[in-house]
Amino acid sequence: MEIVLTGSIAFDYLMKFPGYFRDHILPDNLECLSLSFLVESMVRQPGGIVPNIAYTLALMGERPRLFATAGEDFAEYRDALERSGVDTSGIRLIKGEFTASFFVNTDLANAQIASFYPGAMSAAGDLSLNELEGKRPELVLISPNDPRAMVRYVSECKQLGIPYIYDPSQQIPRLTDDEIKEGLEGALALFVNKYEFRMIQKRTGLSPWEIKALTQFSVVTLGEEGSVIYQGEKELRIPVVTPNQIIDPTGVGDAFRGGFLAGYARGWDLEICAQMGAVAAAFCLEHEGPQGHSFTPSELVARFREHFDDRRILDALIN
Repeated sequence: MEIVLTGSIAFDYLMKFPGYFRDHILPDNLECLSLSFLVESMVRQPGGIVPNIAYTLALMGERPRLFATAGEDFAEYRDALERSGVDTSGIRLIKGEFTASFFVNTDLANAQIASFYPGAMSAAGDLSLNELEGKRPELVLISPNDPRAMVRYVSECKQLGIPYIYDPSQQIPRLTDDEIKEGLEGALALFVNKYEFRMIQKRTGLSPWEIKALTQFSVVTLGEEGSVIYQGEKELRIPVVTPNQIIDPTGVGDAFRGGFLAGYARGWDLEICAQMGAVAAAFCLEHEGPQGHSFTPSELVARFREHFDDRRILDALIN
């Protein structure tokens, strides 16, 4: 399947705080909040939602195409993505800009406080899906990006008749209520976590079932409780795959999406897709950074079969 991924490309600055954020937040004094956390470590990693998703997709044998903007500091990152099997031909470099940067601080409970500098991502709204060269996309993922770009891609997918998955997540606060509704209406699927799903309900005034009725299916990730797929009146719950160790939660949701899309690209049922996402998420949790994990198709299948019954469907990955 020809998959085009739209969204942020960024560098991640990952920090670790050797304590608990909750111990330093005074609920009765939020109006004058003033906090500074002395971290014990920091690393700079390649990140951004769509490269993270694409990286896991490539590990599973796909060659997803990125359609996004990056800065003048992107050359080394581009080379690494290409070596991983990701198609970067749709990336436009913006002169005089840095690639977007994500700064995240993680405490001992894996709670996170983050900031995001958009940099070159601010120009993503100038890109049009009509400019895409080569094979016509069979599926477009619209994930967090410059809000202007997200609105444009929703409109263009509808005009071009291209199925799209709507994944507004971190940009829900910056999209208007009408823009969120427009993104939902006509989408193939919605991807969000539990908190974001509640935010969409509040922003749109739609009930959970009204939101689910707008798409063919919805996937809501639930953290340690796994994920749930809503399809019509059906509700399918998928448990997590317990990691051997938890090193870093950054990018786990992106790894889940990559695993899910790898199964979806092969036409597998949604349960298998979500189970693949759960396995990919476990691999990601066990390593530093959103692209620190690695596995062969055989390792993926073996890990999958420790937890789920694929009915030999995953033989296609190793034969």
